[in-house]
Amino acid sequence: MGLNNKKLPKLGFLYLDYVLRFFDHSNFKGWPNKIETVTYHWGNDKDRFIKEVKKKKIDVLIGNIPATAYETFREIARALPNVRFIPSLDTQFSNKSKENVTRFAWKYDLPIPKTYIYYNRTNADKFLKKTEYPKIIKKSYGPSNYGGYFVHKVDSYKEAKELIAEKKYHPIYFQDFVPMEADIRVMLIGHKPVCAFWRRAPEGEWLTNTSQGGSMDYMNVPKSVLDLAVRVSKAANAEYWACDIAYGKDGKVRILECATAFAAFPYIRDWIGQYIMWSLSEGRFRKPHIPMFNWEELGKISPDLLRTMRHITFGKYNASYDGAYFGKKKKNYGDSEVFLHELDSAYKMFNVKERTFEEWPSEKWNYQDKFALKSLKSMKVPALKRDEAPVVSEDESTPTFDISNEDLEELLTSVKGIGKKKLKKLTDRFSHQAIINILEYEPKILKDIKGIYDDTLEGIMEVWNGYKNAFFKEKDNKKRDKDLIES
Repeated sequence: MGLNNKKLPKLGFLYLDYVLRFFDHSNFKGWPNKIETVTYHWGNDKDRFIKEVKKKKIDVLIGNIPATAYETFREIARALPNVRFIPSLDTQFSNKSKENVTRFAWKYDLPIPKTYIYYNRTNADKFLKKTEYPKIIKKSYGPSNYGGYFVHKVDSYKEAKELIAEKKYHPIYFQDFVPMEADIRVMLIGHKPVCAFWRRAPEGEWLTNTSQGGSMDYMNVPKSVLDLAVRVSKAANAEYWACDIAYGKDGKVRILECATAFAAFPYIRDWIGQYIMWSLSEGRFRKPHIPMFNWEELGKISPDLLRTMRHITFGKYNASYDGAYFGKKKKNYGDSEVFLHELDSAYKMFNVKERTFEEWPSEKWNYQDKFALKSLKSMKVPALKRDEAPVVSEDESTPTFDISNEDLEELLTSVKGIGKKKLKKLTDRFSHQAIINILEYEPKILKDIKGIYDDTLEGIMEVWNGYKNAFFKEKDNKKRDKDLIES
């Protein structure tokens, strides 16, 4: 089973000078063919880089792209349409900036602290004069935007104004301060949580980063946190992913950060490598089995030792082999007590497929360059035309048509061959917004769901196009009626 050596895609590692390497050959242990490496040297290296990828006949480039190279690699990816990037440039959209994380969350209706983004400094000042405090001010974009060192809490307009004058952040990125018990880092592979841990602030402090004195532990991560992390990973179509989730004193969970670029133990990078090999080989390599809450046991090991451990594997539950441990071990989870091994079927590892459309094209979403700060000394930007100014605290990517979750499910089940079981497979695999994107841009992706064939897909597209036509017709009628009334 699986592809032979000649049919396997040609892999390449994407490296950049002066940037820490996430993967190396040891993470892809057992891959039979040579894995190429291609290094981007910054400066005017784009054309040479593209030529080298073509010369080495690379099919799949694997590696994270730092914020300062993101827009360049958008152009590189377009120049290499037959090369798959893992993670894709769309998936890495959130790597670029906190602003991009926010826009991603707005689009997919993901819970985040109330956020405000200003490019016009006069408008930002007006907002600061009238808003309530405390507020969090963050550096949105930059090469060293980690560790909490660019996150500030201000308790008054005076503090906010002084901080902005000193730091010269652009855009000015504010969030409402949310009192929280702690935050939780969740790492996922194929949308399955594989590691999660609490990060708690020191006594009397509010920053939870371990580099700032925070502590960490692995026990009893809540179901609401893991469910949100899975939802976010699916929205990003991420092969691997990490979320920082705030667990508020009000009991609510909110996204703080999410990206493909994150610190990970060596064994997690090995698991990602195993997963990618399985995904690209049509089953020739074994799909890694990573049981839920494995991190609780691994977290009992000394961190110094844990950092050096490699090639950790797990056997699947088997009543005659490990039933003495897994068969009787239960966990309080959500509103009930469950057998630990049963959670593996609730949190499946999916084979994330490549998309061939751009969800976040830079022509629309590259606000940082479109509204660049021209003069750091004057802290002024040219007056923006009304139709050019970025929308603040809104999702400007809302589709031109809308459909509720209930209506979408009713629409899909009206198709012959789509019953409740198949609908559940669809909604387990894809978020609501992802299904809309797929129907609009790449409907053949739905054929990845077992039992959806060409005739079923044809039926889906027929009812979908019918819905859209009816929606726009009703919209036109309402506009015409409104124009008649106003005239």
